[in-house]
Amino acid sequence: MKQLYLSVLALVGMVTYGQEVTWQRNIKSSTQDFLSQLNTTIDGQILLSGSTIQTNQQPVSSSNQNNGYDFHVLKMNQQGQTVWEKYFGGTQHDFLTATVSTQEGGFLLAGTSYSDKGLQKKNKSKGGSDIWLIRLDENGEEQWQKTLGTGVDEEAKSVIQTTDLGYFLAGNVQSKKGAFGSKDVLLVKLDKNGKIINQLYLGGTGLDEVEKIIPTKDGGALVGIYSRSGNSSEFIVQNSETIESHIFDEEENQTSNNTQDGQPKTSQLATRIAKLTENYGEGDFWVVKLSKDGKVEWQKSFGGKEDDHIRTLSNTETGFIIAGESRSGNSGNKKSNIKEGTDLWIISLDNNGEELWQKDFSFKNRDVLMSLNAISGKTEDGSWKTKGFLLGGYTQAEGTSSNKNDETFWMLYVDNKGEEVWRKYVEGKEKKKEERLVDAKLNRDGSYILAGTSAEELGKENWKIVKLADKQVEQLIEKQDLRIYPNPVEDYCYVEISVEFKEATINVYDMTGKLAYQTKTKNSVTKLNTGNLPQGSYIVTANTENKSITNKIVKK
Repeated sequence: MKQLYLSVLALVGMVTYGQEVTWQRNIKSSTQDFLSQLNTTIDGQILLSGSTIQTNQQPVSSSNQNNGYDFHVLKMNQQGQTVWEKYFGGTQHDFLTATVSTQEGGFLLAGTSYSDKGLQKKNKSKGGSDIWLIRLDENGEEQWQKTLGTGVDEEAKSVIQTTDLGYFLAGNVQSKKGAFGSKDVLLVKLDKNGKIINQLYLGGTGLDEVEKIIPTKDGGALVGIYSRSGNSSEFIVQNSETIESHIFDEEENQTSNNTQDGQPKTSQLATRIAKLTENYGEGDFWVVKLSKDGKVEWQKSFGGKEDDHIRTLSNTETGFIIAGESRSGNSGNKKSNIKEGTDLWIISLDNNGEELWQKDFSFKNRDVLMSLNAISGKTEDGSWKTKGFLLGGYTQAEGTSSNKNDETFWMLYVDNKGEEVWRKYVEGKEKKKEERLVDAKLNRDGSYILAGTSAEELGKENWKIVKLADKQVEQLIEKQDLRIYPNPVEDYCYVEISVEFKEATINVYDMTGKLAYQTKTKNSVTKLNTGNLPQGSYIVTANTENKSITNKIVKK
């Protein structure tokens, strides 16, 4: 399993550049424990997800014993304390590779499974590796699970929730009859209960690997793909037969066995979408826009004559930002030369995928991009617009090159035209070669969460997580004293308090002044259950030690 190496997680005592450690936690492990992703929830809590071999699991029977890795998830509160910890596994290897925090407060886990039915896995293997989805509520209890697959290898890479509370799953599939190249991209649209709505295979003539998918403001999705493929439109013309293998889950397969007009029902077939753009070099950014029902609206490629690897995407008020690493000089549709090693490459697109601007930046040696956040601010007319972008990543030495900033986490802030405003390094102490940075997230309050693994000896990796306060980053975030979302509300909403406090009392009053709901909190973001409130308008107050703040909500 791929890991990003970085010796920067021992940050205790760091005070440079206006940064300080709010807290640091080590999650001990007695075995090899891979960390794959860090997620932050709407109410400011944290989910760590990865894969582990459980050493204390008791066998159900000799034929039903787990012989490999299991999904491993751990939820922490805003103070870094463990809320709950869960494991999910079958009889063989199961690798948790992607998670998403849901708007309802729970999580969807997506991983690659080699297991047949048994233990926590409720569906049979489809052959090769399959995609295993598990939906959890906010307490970590399973709501449903699905196994998606065919007779060849599929792997989960990224998953998002859409505005209709459904999901887009993005993964990769190995070459098979009806596909394009050596590896293609698999996209599956599911409803909130995991039922398949639509499924696509995307590919060119060679290897295509999805890196990330993000939800878009219109309810669709934007997909970032690392492509080493050429135009495959000729494939569609010459191969008009239907794809023989299509993704389905066990429940849908059972449903398809029912008869209709004396004939068995069949599950939904996948749609093939060919890559229609040429490859500029060894590897390109390939970006595909999906509508809310999972149909391709447009696709674009960006690259030079060498290797360019897309990493992340973000929405803006004018369209999208795509970003990654580049080894290409001025060639293809890349407009600048490489400065040293591997540089950052950032491209701004409008809503139709047309380029607005592109910029590149260098931290020397091999620059690896890990996070990208659009920073919004309020304009004079009261609207919110993107004012800049905060990027996070690290620089890794290549060959014999060495620099004091090699293998340290950096931050880069650029304005909405891509012009650099400032950059800084996050320097730590007690560096160890066995430390690896895996993920980084920017919180709503301007703090940063860094997560990775640390080991005194190889094979016994502990998870390490650090919450970092940075005054310069906090100044970028425009805050309201009391913010409530979503609003209007239905079954729940989140109350965000931006003023400093130790404990606050949140009151909800109806329009007659009657108290309808009350809770106490020490968190900056608190979830309110509003399902039992009658329709109408309500006043919400947050009373802290020094201030009383008021806002209004409407219950649908």
